[in-house]
Amino acid sequence: MAQYDYDLFVIGAGSGGVRAARLAAMSGARVAVAEEHRVGGTCVIRGCVPKKFMVYASEFSKHFKTAETYGWSVGETRFDWPAFLAEKDKEIARLSGIYVRNLQNAGAELAHGKARLIDAHTVEIEGVGTKTADKILIATGGRPWMPKDLPGVEYAISSNEAFHLERLPKSIVIAGGGYIAVEFAGIFNGLGVDVTLVHRGPNVLRGFDDDVRSHLAEELEKRGIKVVLGCQHKSIEKTAGGLTSHLTDGHHVESDVVMFCLGREPYVEGLGLETAGVELTERGAVKVDDYSRTSVENIWAVGDVTDRINLTPVAIREGAAFAQTEFYGQRTSFDHEMVASAVFSQPPVGSVGLTEADARKQYGKVDIYLARLKPMKYAFGGDERSLLKLIVDAETERVLGCHVVGPDAPEMIQMAAIAIKMGVTKSQWDSTCAVHPTLAEELVTMREKHVPMAMGQVA
Repeated sequence: MAQYDYDLFVIGAGSGGVRAARLAAMSGARVAVAEEHRVGGTCVIRGCVPKKFMVYASEFSKHFKTAETYGWSVGETRFDWPAFLAEKDKEIARLSGIYVRNLQNAGAELAHGKARLIDAHTVEIEGVGTKTADKILIATGGRPWMPKDLPGVEYAISSNEAFHLERLPKSIVIAGGGYIAVEFAGIFNGLGVDVTLVHRGPNVLRGFDDDVRSHLAEELEKRGIKVVLGCQHKSIEKTAGGLTSHLTDGHHVESDVVMFCLGREPYVEGLGLETAGVELTERGAVKVDDYSRTSVENIWAVGDVTDRINLTPVAIREGAAFAQTEFYGQRTSFDHEMVASAVFSQPPVGSVGLTEADARKQYGKVDIYLARLKPMKYAFGGDERSLLKLIVDAETERVLGCHVVGPDAPEMIQMAAIAIKMGVTKSQWDSTCAVHPTLAEELVTMREKHVPMAMGQVA
């Protein structure tokens, strides 16, 4: 049997790679991890975690207004962007340090530098040298996609740079309609920035339920975000006063910053995948089977680089399944069905299961239960509305999907996902006693089926 430096070499120290490396090392395997940036990956360093801190910071402006309706005299408020960045960076450094310590405590070695495959068993680490391994795991994640051929694109930023702006802009144009775009639109709007959201599609959040999409777009506009649909950037011009976004509909928008949130792409550049014979999909992701094995027998890939479901918890579960299969003798694959997701927009979205459109395609006849209401918290002021929607198979009564837009929607959807993953029926769902007074109780008290309005009918 060939001898190698390591039993497992992991390229990428994000959530999926770290979980796989730790579990493998804890089995007694010789494990090494290479990371070209900071340990923690997109989620910890330039994604979920810092973004959630920004969401929290931006929500206070609305909280202050709500407090006044409850009798509080809030007085003058002021947001200190540099102070926030300092606290955010301090916490990110702490979390990254925990990831490093967890790897070391498990017995895994950590190399700082970009790694690339020389062949199926050999890895070259920049500044370190070459190492060999019996098994190799690719966990390099994804990165923001930028339209390279767009005139003036060099003046725009991506979500990566948004976490490190030296000063808070007075105005920003955000291009995109996905979850990252709507989240940052809410963040900057809440921090007092004039926000224009430009999206080429007919509505935001492509892939989500249509009622969720239209409801969120309305709520964004209520908060003062200008939502421009059906067009995109034609060019960006740098002027004495800032930047001018020239749009395909003939309009132009002046702003201090232009930010592109047009999706993410698998980070495969410079990894030497073609040298080792690793196949890619048509979208440029690493092609894998149900057990995350690539076209090369001893190379696997997990997380966003495989472009399956690009969520941190999914990458973690994929990494854990790989380790269980290859180092503990427990053949395990992650089930990608009924994975819940949250959009930390303002208001936030929680979603699990099928959209109404997909449910009708797959099951034919479905029953829809839908409620729109003002959250109790805003009873004294404001015009925010929440949306709750259940999609049920008319024949079996199985709940196929649950979608919520409103306060604490991400917290609600986590619990709803358990029941839906287990195949709960509507009668079982309804047998659950409500917790009162909460927004979540509306999920178990919707009894009347929703009948969509006919074309031309006015609500």
